Amino acid sequence: MMERYIGIMSGTSLDGIDAVLVETDGERVRLLERTTAPFEPGLRGRLLALAGGGAVTALEWGRLDAELGRAYADVVLQLLAASGRQAADISAIGCHGQTVWHQPGGPLPFSLQLGDGNRLAAETGITTINDFRRKDMALGGQGAPLVPAFHRQVLGGTDRARLVVNIGGIANITVLAPEAPVLGYDVGPGNMLLDLWCRRHTGAPFDRDAALARRGRVLPALLSRLMAEPWLALPAPKSTGRELFNEHWLDRQLTGDEAVADVQATLAEFTATAIAREAQQWPAGELLVCGGGGHNPLLLERLAALLPGWRVDTTNAAGVDMDAMEAMAFAWLAHQTLHGLAGNLPAVTGARRPAILGAIHPPG
Repeated sequence: MMERYIGIMSGTSLDGIDAVLVETDGERVRLLERTTAPFEPGLRGRLLALAGGGAVTALEWGRLDAELGRAYADVVLQLLAASGRQAADISAIGCHGQTVWHQPGGPLPFSLQLGDGNRLAAETGITTINDFRRKDMALGGQGAPLVPAFHRQVLGGTDRARLVVNIGGIANITVLAPEAPVLGYDVGPGNMLLDLWCRRHTGAPFDRDAALARRGRVLPALLSRLMAEPWLALPAPKSTGRELFNEHWLDRQLTGDEAVADVQATLAEFTATAIAREAQQWPAGELLVCGGGGHNPLLLERLAALLPGWRVDTTNAAGVDMDAMEAMAFAWLAHQTLHGLAGNLPAVTGARRPAILGAIHPPG
């Protein structure tokens, strides 16, 4: 039976809160409505400071958790108003939360997402499911990426290799090959370093239409240093985030005399090269991009140039809105959880077994 779910996603790029309303029975998924709301600048700045490893008090931590819960609730109420639906029409909300630290290695791996699910449930009147990553990590997995299971659901079943690349703050890849298990893992920085450099030198939140990057030239020596990062050579399963690829990491790669536009061009080439290197392990097929990187024409051009024989496009061409993909995934994961179904793929995350993910918060 088709049921309605809301999915909420705010990624490592911190460029806003995406929310979608979908209908799904677990097999079919249909997008009904979507909206995006920017973060309040002060809240975004505090989250960036926390995700960058800045020390905060328990008081600030609690405030951020509560403020995010309220911000998510406001976006859900906007979505309901736009769709003409009521809280009673929605089975559940699947909320990814805002990742502030992701540490899949070490003796006690963990991942922390803020955004109070209790507050979100109480303020919307809708059952809310959040904290999707930690059960997988408790079972020995990376807790990420979780979206490949959804990619299989909506984009699988092709007769040739299909790679789905989400280019958010971090880029991750899903491999959908005929008669083969789904594979997926983080590849490296997506938009994160591009946005950071652009914001630092122009004040703009991102490089619209790659205008800054197009004014520069790729610096081969810098590109070599970026590609020499040891994490890139690790085998899957693997995941990463702002904990590694941040402004301190980038500054260590620079000599200090590079032109601003040249660094931007090289960072774009870094993202495209890291993705293409992974794709080249597979027979030429189709590479579909989703996430904010799908709006960067230079990234799409470079991927096509680096992958001759491949069809490079966005997931829009396959009928799935590239801007809604991740939020739709967490709506679908909410359906899985509410129906007692596993949401992770152990072949992707490295967990010991499939698991029902998330914590359920009833509204009452």
